[in-house]
Amino acid sequence: MKTWREMRRFPLAVQLLLVNQLGVNTGFYLLIPYLATHLTENVGMSAAVVGVVLGVRNLSQQGLFIIGGSASDRLGARGVIIAGCALRTVGFALFALGDNLAILFAASVLSGFAGALFNPAVRAYIAQEADERKAEAFALFNVFATTGALIGPLLGSALLLVDFRTSALTAAGIFSVLTVAQALVLPARQVEPSRGTVLADWREVVGNRPFLAFALAMVGMFTLENQLYLLLPDGARQATGWDGAAGLVFVVGTLANLTLQLRITRALKERRDRARWISTGLGLMALAFLPPAMVAGGSGGPDGTVDAALRALPVLAGALLLYLGVMVAQPFVMELIPGFGRPELTGTYFGIFYVVSGIAAAVGNTVVGWAMDTGERGDAGWLPWACCALFGLASALGVAWLRRLGSLPTPSKPAVPATA
Repeated sequence: MKTWREMRRFPLAVQLLLVNQLGVNTGFYLLIPYLATHLTENVGMSAAVVGVVLGVRNLSQQGLFIIGGSASDRLGARGVIIAGCALRTVGFALFALGDNLAILFAASVLSGFAGALFNPAVRAYIAQEADERKAEAFALFNVFATTGALIGPLLGSALLLVDFRTSALTAAGIFSVLTVAQALVLPARQVEPSRGTVLADWREVVGNRPFLAFALAMVGMFTLENQLYLLLPDGARQATGWDGAAGLVFVVGTLANLTLQLRITRALKERRDRARWISTGLGLMALAFLPPAMVAGGSGGPDGTVDAALRALPVLAGALLLYLGVMVAQPFVMELIPGFGRPELTGTYFGIFYVVSGIAAAVGNTVVGWAMDTGERGDAGWLPWACCALFGLASALGVAWLRRLGSLPTPSKPAVPATA
């Protein structure tokens, strides 16, 4: 109830975009986690072809965030958000027809490009509308996003009892409702005339060295967040011998998020030094991988229910620490990004931030995947957990270094871009 009361203190546009994020994550996670299984088991595709289809979707999103950010700045965030949700409606609906490779590629490109449009636009809109309360707005954004990421897989697993097409059409239906709601409720905002070309905007942002350094320092946050869907669920399954244990990771995180996110953000905001809390949050994310590392790679399965529960505790403790780290750092990361440059380029800054950190995180995930395989072959189950801890530590130290140099903006003092 406190979350809803806090949400109502924001303008109607922010309220809609918070609920929108709940719907976006619900629709996304009820479909995408099950797509690979559908394509291999039901459609009969090879693992290589499935990898290409999924890779095209990811590349269409991660590589084109810059387009969505620039479009938000020049055309207005409202129209870009609506267009993105409409495109994802079409893309997910096409997955329901997905026996043909050409249709699957079209669905992947459309659904990926849709995310590239509305993700930076939503964040730019919230940053502009929330004004001095950006941190609280992005804290709520995190709450709604995490809740959607829990509801989505649960709903998806239930719908798969019918068939995959039902899941795809349900996801498309959620995005169609969001599209209509935004068109009816989301206010349009006047767009400031641009001073130059889109390429000039990109050069200005890419030439902002403190901003690029900060985006690269965030590789740890994005790499470690992704382990909520890879390493931690796998660790929970191995520890307990029960496939359903993976869901406990999300339950722990969602409950913690709902009860603690706003309290943490408000308490830390009063202490004003955002960069210090970002670094602290990244440090907590690094520590999250130490408890599971201590019990990883044990021989044999659990000896009964009690033993399985005891083995699960270090993994769930790690998941809780990881979620706490995200809760500490993420709202302030989102709050800081607009402060690196001109307000007219807020969308572009968010877009390029996600391109840079997304590429870096992809490299990080590749390293984690290699460490998982190597650890399994070499009886070194601790190896991927140690890699993640090092990623988090490197990011925490990177942000601390930028803070010491005075390169990061504060709510009262935007950064002065240092251009190349």
